[in-house]
Amino acid sequence: MPERQNLDNGVRVAAIEILDDLFFIERGYLNGNHFVYRSDAPILIDTGYVSDFPETERVISGLGVNLSHVSLIVNTHTHCDHIGGNRIIQERSGCGIALHKIGKHFIDTRDDWSTWWRYYDQEADFFTCTQSLHDGDTVDIGPHQFDVIHTPGHASDGIVLYHRRNKILISSDTLWENGSAVMTLRIEGSAALFQMLKSFEKIESLEVEAVYPGHGRPFGDMGNALAKQKDKMQQYLMDRGLVGGDLIKKIMVYTLLMKGQIREDRFFESLMETHWYPETVKLYFNGGYEAKYQEVMQSLLDRGTVQRKDGFYHTTVKP
Repeated sequence: MPERQNLDNGVRVAAIEILDDLFFIERGYLNGNHFVYRSDAPILIDTGYVSDFPETERVISGLGVNLSHVSLIVNTHTHCDHIGGNRIIQERSGCGIALHKIGKHFIDTRDDWSTWWRYYDQEADFFTCTQSLHDGDTVDIGPHQFDVIHTPGHASDGIVLYHRRNKILISSDTLWENGSAVMTLRIEGSAALFQMLKSFEKIESLEVEAVYPGHGRPFGDMGNALAKQKDKMQQYLMDRGLVGGDLIKKIMVYTLLMKGQIREDRFFESLMETHWYPETVKLYFNGGYEAKYQEVMQSLLDRGTVQRKDGFYHTTVKP
């Protein structure tokens, strides 16, 4: 996997060319990773978080791609960190946007609950979905043909993309090398953990040499990553508190990523004003809202994931 450095207007961009003119760009956790097919009619896979769009444009432009010329965006699911640039890019370019048929339904019906945006108080814009993808379809990213595999669990409309000839898997939030994406059973349903395990079975049957995830670095040992994540889902099934605790930690950090920083004396109050926080604490821990907040916040401070500065909390996690 050759690494390539590009320089554009003083902004240094690191990208990996995974197939001819198809590049992987690693971001952080506020923004999903990008895939850019560079041509006269560029194609993008996922577009980051809306408030970070200026940075998204800089890194994509660093590959010599003009967003006004984009012909197609393929989204791996409709969560805010993967669709943030869609509306802006579509307005500039008139491009098509392809989603799994469930995600298309969410966007067509303006369902900001099933996309998680309203539940987690996230910033996102609706757009026009022009193409419906189904399990077993193929999608052309320039000359590169990928199989579409539906992988619900984390997201009911989640897909991964598999390049059979080169044994490449674009795994989105279905599989990371380390850690796992949030499981929101309140929206995805009580069977979501079982669906996630079934999705792992689907991709386990594939011959894969390189995995390019939705967050984090590329990796080669898919079997090891799958074993860890299957074990985690089994632990979740045995102990519901693990699901709730993991969700609270991750969404508190994600909230800090979205906001940049939050006053120490306002963070708990602001969480209580959301849908997700009081509901999650009640569902998994039978209440005790402030005690749970203090417990989780102290663990994040102890690990250095969250830091205090001048009366504000901020996170050290890369956006």
